[in-house]
Amino acid sequence: MRSPTDPPEPAQDQELSPVRAAGCVLWRSAPLRGATGPGAGLEVCLVHRPKYDDWSHPKGKLVPGEDPLAGALREVAEETGYAAVPEAELPTVRYTVNGRPKEVRYWAARAGTGAFTPSTEVDRIVWLPPAEARDRLTRPHDRPLVDALLTVLGATGPTP
Repeated sequence: MRSPTDPPEPAQDQELSPVRAAGCVLWRSAPLRGATGPGAGLEVCLVHRPKYDDWSHPKGKLVPGEDPLAGALREVAEETGYAAVPEAELPTVRYTVNGRPKEVRYWAARAGTGAFTPSTEVDRIVWLPPAEARDRLTRPHDRPLVDALLTVLGATGPTP
């Protein structure tokens, strides 16, 4: 029998439910400088997280009850210092972290105004052409999001 001073047991559904997170594939227009091919004229922002020593898209866990798009925009601002103008939703990425499922919803987002300030969570950002961004991403499950961004932008083309 449990005593009133025992810590609460985790709810069964909490143990099995995925960690909810959201983020953006943040992009901006870039000078062509002779570039051709998919994504010419744009750059993708990647963040470096020193805790994991990895490169990823800006993302983070949602606050309980938070709308996923609002959370994605909040995370972009916190991690990159840039406001983001959301566009099309991209594929949701699902994977396991420490035995628990994680689900990250992503949006394509144009970078607005802002400036990066290093923090303990994100110490660097880079703006790279899509092919270089895809190669720099540490986790393979993040790479198809660059292709999804190019597909979305290919429908309308990046606008300045």
